Amino acid sequence: MGSPATRRFEVIFFDLGNTLMYFDGQWNQVIREGYAALLQSLLQAGVRLEAETFIGLFNQRLEQYYQERDTEFIEFTTAYILRSLLAELGYTTLPDEVIHQALAALYAVSQAHWRPEEDAVPTLQALHRAGYRMGLISNAADDADVQALVDKAGIRSFFDVITTSAVQGIRKPNPRIFHRALEHWGVAPGRAAMVGDTLGADILGAENAGVFSIWITRRAATPGNQAHLDTIQPQATIETLSELPGLLARLQAG
Repeated sequence: MGSPATRRFEVIFFDLGNTLMYFDGQWNQVIREGYAALLQSLLQAGVRLEAETFIGLFNQRLEQYYQERDTEFIEFTTAYILRSLLAELGYTTLPDEVIHQALAALYAVSQAHWRPEEDAVPTLQALHRAGYRMGLISNAADDADVQALVDKAGIRSFFDVITTSAVQGIRKPNPRIFHRALEHWGVAPGRAAMVGDTLGADILGAENAGVFSIWITRRAATPGNQAHLDTIQPQATIETLSELPGLLARLQAG
């Protein structure tokens, strides 16, 4: 595939959810179980809450946040949302550990349903052997959740950079999240490619940043993507990760 000096791309970025990993649960059920685990953790820490009221308020805040983040591309972490709500309910001085444990309980429920794609590790191994540098950029409201999923999938060793919107405070498609990641290597955007399943985040974000965009369609049949089919065009498309090394070789060959 050529040496790093002559190769078209030096860096390959990946999204995580529905790109390297897939979800095998029922979201509504998982969300209910997650809220229950969050509440139980807080109650065990001595936080007195009326269950139905608290869960209703927390869900309302999250839904409001989900609407805002998709228009402003600014990330407010789940920790911030939870702490703000608890402060309004009178708990203004809770230790960080109480918040962290509650969120760990919440996300443990969904983490149990995320699985690595069968071709994820073989593809990453192939790109590593070929000398590509790799990074992961995930839109997520909790960085610890992403880090746990990366370890569950057994893919941490392949990445020089693993960053999230929770850490950066901005979300894809904001180009700055790509540029900040590229600073790790001092690589120009035109020497990088992004592989992701979401047109409005991964593909538009890459193109906003001057990064080559590769849309993976295996799990991309979502309403959000349907809304962008006529307006956001990836520079390349693959159905599975196993197609990626061949695509990069063809792009290198011109």
